[in-house]
Amino acid sequence: MQRVSGLLSWTLSRVLWLSGLSEPGAARQPRIMEEKALEVYEYLISDDSLDLIRTIRDPEKPNTLEELEVVSESCVEVQEINEEEYLVIIRFTPTVPHCSLATLIGLCLRVKLQRCLPFKHKLEIYISEGTHSTEEDINKQINDKERVAAAMENPNLREIVEQCVLEPD
Repeated sequence: MQRVSGLLSWTLSRVLWLSGLSEPGAARQPRIMEEKALEVYEYLISDDSLDLIRTIRDPEKPNTLEELEVVSESCVEVQEINEEEYLVIIRFTPTVPHCSLATLIGLCLRVKLQRCLPFKHKLEIYISEGTHSTEEDINKQINDKERVAAAMENPNLREIVEQCVLEPD
């Protein structure tokens, strides 16, 4: 959807430029932004980089989030904020609509990406719409910096998160 929107935006700006209703540089800007966003997205989903989220372990099962289909390539969206900063949006799908560990999974995703993304970014993590009974509350929690910081001060919770985000050997 994002890609189609970008393509439509670029096409419209190109038509406006060709008709003389906009400046020549304006037609290139959406394409440049789209290319940068694609570059960031490709980093996230490249074999090495998707490992950032694909190798996070589930807190209660011996599987990774990817193996449980909690995350996939399609759950990652990247938008350019400016030339040097990107908005990275992750939408994950808990295994069941009443998953009691959805908040912890969101926290693991946030911690891993904050530590490992090699570029300036803002991070938003959401439960995929309609996939959890309390998704709105959990989305607020995992995107609230103060709540995340407080959670990571809890030694027991921090230890669980560390075990989940630990790189496999």
